[in-house]
Parts: sequence; structure tokens; C-alpha cells
Amino acid sequence: MPVVNIERDRLRQQLEPIFFNRWTVEEISDFILEIDPRWRQFLLDWILSLAKTSPEIAYQFASQAGLALRTIGRAGCESWLQAALDVYFDRGLTAAVEVLKNLDQFIAARRKRSRGLEFANIRGVLQHFVHGLNGRRLALETSDEVLTDSETLYLPALIDHFPLERQNFACYRALAVHQWAQCWYGTWRADTIAQIPRDGPTLRTFHYLETLRLNACIERDYPGLARQMTALQQEIPEAWKLLQAKLCDPSSSVLDSIRLSAELWDKPRPDPFLFQGKLDPDRVQAKLEARLQREQQQLRLALSRFADRNGSGREDDATAALEDPDEIIFELHNERDSGSGFELDGIPIPPDAEIAGLAVSILQDLGEMPPDYLVASGGAEYRAGLEAWSGTDDADEARKERDRRGIVHLYDEWDCTRKAHRKRWCTVRERSIQPDYDSNFVDETLHKYRGHIKSLRRSFEALQDEYRILKKQPDGENLDIDALVEAICDARSGMEMTSRIYRKAHRIERNIAVILMVDMSGSTKGWINLAQREALILLAEALCSLDDRYAIYGFSGNTRKRCEIFTIKTFDENYDDEIRARIAAIAPQDYTRMGVTIRHLSHLFDKVNARTKLLITLSDGKPDDYDTYHGEYGVEDTRMALFEARQRGIHPFCITIDEQARDYLPHMYGDSSYVLIDDIARLPYRISEIYRSLTS
Repeated sequence: MPVVNIERDRLRQQLEPIFFNRWTVEEISDFILEIDPRWRQFLLDWILSLAKTSPEIAYQFASQAGLALRTIGRAGCESWLQAALDVYFDRGLTAAVEVLKNLDQFIAARRKRSRGLEFANIRGVLQHFVHGLNGRRLALETSDEVLTDSETLYLPALIDHFPLERQNFACYRALAVHQWAQCWYGTWRADTIAQIPRDGPTLRTFHYLETLRLNACIERDYPGLARQMTALQQEIPEAWKLLQAKLCDPSSSVLDSIRLSAELWDKPRPDPFLFQGKLDPDRVQAKLEARLQREQQQLRLALSRFADRNGSGREDDATAALEDPDEIIFELHNERDSGSGFELDGIPIPPDAEIAGLAVSILQDLGEMPPDYLVASGGAEYRAGLEAWSGTDDADEARKERDRRGIVHLYDEWDCTRKAHRKRWCTVRERSIQPDYDSNFVDETLHKYRGHIKSLRRSFEALQDEYRILKKQPDGENLDIDALVEAICDARSGMEMTSRIYRKAHRIERNIAVILMVDMSGSTKGWINLAQREALILLAEALCSLDDRYAIYGFSGNTRKRCEIFTIKTFDENYDDEIRARIAAIAPQDYTRMGVTIRHLSHLFDKVNARTKLLITLSDGKPDDYDTYHGEYGVEDTRMALFEARQRGIHPFCITIDEQARDYLPHMYGDSSYVLIDDIARLPYRISEIYRSLTS
């Protein structure tokens, strides 16, 4: 029998169980036999894998694969297929088939990408760079238009203006810096935003003039950045250089750009700068108005929480003189140094990351801190604020309405079989746990561990006053012997002797945010669920001694369309009887789809300003769900979600009681980012100890 017929029969045997139509099997076999023998197994493997997702996509791929392999090679062929699959999961079969049929369009787009730099490849680096600049933390997203709404910087998905990658990265950085500069240097100030022109010609003139002013601001504060951005600037026409000199004056403001734009709107404008982008004043104003209302309430609540933790600092007679004993009035004595610039009765208060972040954002918007923002308040006003934000007169009814509607979040999922994300694949809904006030669980736990809780609180209180020894300091309490020996050796060898020969103790400032991610799958039923709840109660009681911000979320689900996040405690909530009752109400649910939960909680972390972000998972087993989410698929998706979290600056850690954990957790979390607790009864004792070691 000829070799070709033998090969054809082998292909039929593999294809017939998947493609029931005999003619389809014949055609696909012919497609495979027509290509170079070294690519046949590659093509067959992909066809068999694709057929599990969509037989039509597998057929279309097979019909075009020979041309694709000859044109763009194996790697290019895989990229083309991944693009088609992304479209399939996002827009359906018809759109995906169009991608497969239009190979020429994909090749043209691929050549463009090969010359340029994609935002996805530098997002992490650029995000950290922007966060290192002054002002509120800004998110980064892709868009067809380059602009900012004062909370998010919108940048292009691809830049290919230059032949070298480093030049395109410099362009990305310049775009981000210029949009940030609008927020930091007063373009979007609350008292002037209404005066910014809205009509086309005047707005474009204003934008060019404001760009000149912002360039000067960047050059004054960041000369290194300014030099790099200068390489991307075109020559300014002589007629506009005089205007540039006026706007470069340190005393100039956005009002000068507004005034000049009204005078010059009908004059010929130079071409816009490469990094200039666009302006959308109405969009920014809508964000600004919502943010001012929200941040006033958040700052007053944060000051109230600070006063509760540290005491008001007032003498008894001063407190008695207040008209409202629940109100404590702070002062901001240094607007630029808002992190440590708050005073209470003339006494500086220690820096607080949450208060500092809110103060910086408010100062950006208003230019000053209104006195009514510095009145600490809580209680009834806090509840009233919640009711106002919910859009109803009853906060509980609003929560029930949100649960009934089930606000949906969509997230990607990593498919290890095709080495790409399934776009918008998983549906997540946040649910509220109804507090169980009738249970005696909390009282029994506090009584059972009463001695252990006291020692935990003492050990956590010690963290508040933790000091670190700094070496090689120009001044200090003691000599640094090692530094002194080095200095003497330098002096004897003819070098200049350094003055940094002292040691001093430096108080460690804790700026930590933690999310506890609690497995609520059905496998936690019984002893495991009890130990989890006891552990959370003990940890929460101990954390009352610290200022660490923490949140607790449970997770479970049943297939990709029913992934659920259970809100137990948010960052903004205080640990009180309601939170204790929610912990008591934690109950086993369905399955363990971990990847989407990690992505959702990472998204929540983006809204928190903290130097250290910890995501601690409390679980009893490996990722698993009712559908195909098990084995290698579930482990690899979770591993990818953890990798994405680390790119956002989040440090994941896992506490597990699964005896098989050593088989898969090192692959997911790394060798040193998990701990296995053999005895479930020890979990309540160990969790606080583990938390302390992670955060100290």
C-alpha cells in the first residue's frame, strides 16, 4: 500500500471521532497531506485541539494553514490562530471565520506590530513609572484617543512611530507624562475647568498653549524627562515663541492659556506635539464633580478613624468646648507636604497613607484644603453617606438590590492548551454575606482562645513600635564599626574619608494593605470551615492593634458563568459586630475557580494606595470547577493570574491544608510563597503568626 494512503488512513482514524461528516474528514486530510511533512503533526495537533472549541474554526484553519505556514511560518501561524480565537471568544464564530479568511489583513497588521511597541508589553513598567510621579495614583488603559479623565490615562495599544523599540517606549512615556502633567499642574482645577473652551478651534488653540506651559513645568521639576521629551518635539514657529516665553514663567497658570486662546483662536496653529493627545473637558468635569463629593466624605471618615485609633489629642476642657463632641477639627499646615502636614491642636500627627493620598488628590482638584474637609465625622453621617451613594433611602435595601441585580464583571482566563487568554471568559458577581447575629460562634471562639488572643495583641502591638537599624549614616546614636574601619582604610590609602560612620534606629512606617481570600468551596465543609472562621476571628481581633488596612473576601463558583465573590469586609469598613457576624455566616458553597478570583481582587487592589500589597489565600485544595477547570488547566490559569498580580505590585501568599499541596503550589506560588499546615486544628494559631512574619 502506498505511503500516502497509509498516512491518509492514519489521519482519518484521528479525525473521524471529531468530524462526523466523511467529506469534511477527506478535505482536512487533503489539506494536511498537501503541506510540507515537517509541519503536518503541528497542523494536526492544532486541528484536533480547535475542534474541541469549534469544528468550523478547525476546518477554516486547516483550509488556510498551508498558505499561512509558507507565508509567515509556524510562529506567525500560531499568532494568526490566537487572534482568531480571541475574536471568537469576544464576538463569536462569524467574526472569527472572517479573521481566518482574511490572512492578508493579519499579515499587514503583524508587520506593523513587528515594527512597533505594544502597550501590553510595557504596561507594568509604565504603570510603576506613573505611580512614582506626584499626585493621585492614575490607572492606565488603552484607547484609540490619547487623553485623560483625571483618574485614568488612556494610551494607544501600539506605537510604531520610530524604528527602535526604545524610541517607541520613550514616546509612550512622554504621552503618559504629559497626561499626568495636566492633572498635577492644574489644567483640571475645579475653579477653572468651566472656563476651558469647548468649541473646536478655541479648544485646539488652548490645548497647544497649555502644552507649552506644561512642558515648562516638567522642565523645571523633571529636567531629565524634559530632555528626553525634547527629542520628540518639533520646532516651535517664531510667532509662538513669544507666547511660549510668557507661559514658561513659573507664575503662569491655566488661566493664562485660557486667556490667550480666546485672543488667538482664529490664528493659524502649529502642528500638535507628538505627545499632545486630546482634551475632553466635559468628561473630566463629570469625573471631578463625582470625585470631590466622594473624597470629602472619605477624608472625613479617614480622619475620624484616625482619631478613634490614636485619641483626639485634645484636653478635656477643649473637648468640652466643642459644639459637637463627635467632631474633631484637624488643620493642614503645609499643603505640599500633605503626608505629614496635618495638625490637631497644633500638634503634628503621624503620617497616614490613606489620609495622605486623599489630601494629595483633593489639593490637586481644589488647590487648597477647605476647612469643612478637615472635620472628622462618622456614625450617622457615615450611614447617610452610604445611603446617598446607593441612590436609595435605605442602605440595606440598596445592598439587596445590588445582590439581586448581580453586577457583572468579566475577566479573561488563561488557556494553557493554546497558550493564550480566553477574552472576557469568566463572569464574576460580588455577593454580600448576610450577617448571622443569632450564632454564638464568635463568643465561643473568643472564649476558647481568650489567652491566645491576649498574647497575639501584645505581639501585634510591638509591631507598631518596630525599629530598623540604619547603617552608614552621617549622624546617629552609635558608631558603625564596619563603616568606620572602611573609612580609616580609605584615609590611609589616600582617599577622602567619609563622614557616614554612624548607626541610628529608624522607626518603620507601616503602609500595608492586605486582602484575605477565603476558599468557600464545598470541600471546606465541617472542620475546615470551622477552623477558617476561627482563624479569621483571631486574626481580625489581633489586627485591631495595628493600622494595617485589610479586607476579607470569600470565593466560590459553579462553571465560568457563575463565579462568585462574597464580601465579608472591605477596606473602608471597620471591624465591628456586623463583620464578626459575617465571618460567623461563612458557609461552604460550590467549587474552587481561583484564577478569576485573583484577577478580580487584583482589580480591587488598584484602587488602594499602599506601599505593600499582600494577597493571602486561605484554601484547602487545588483549583477545580465543574467544567473543564481542573488538572493542568486550572493550575496554569491560577499561575498566570498570580503572575499578573505580581506585575501589578501585589505579593501573593497561600496558606493551605491540602496534603498534596507540595505537588502543585511551588509551581503556582513559588517555593517560598506558601505554607502547608498539616493539622487543621492548628490553623487558628498559625494564621496570625504567618501574617506577622509576612508584614514585619
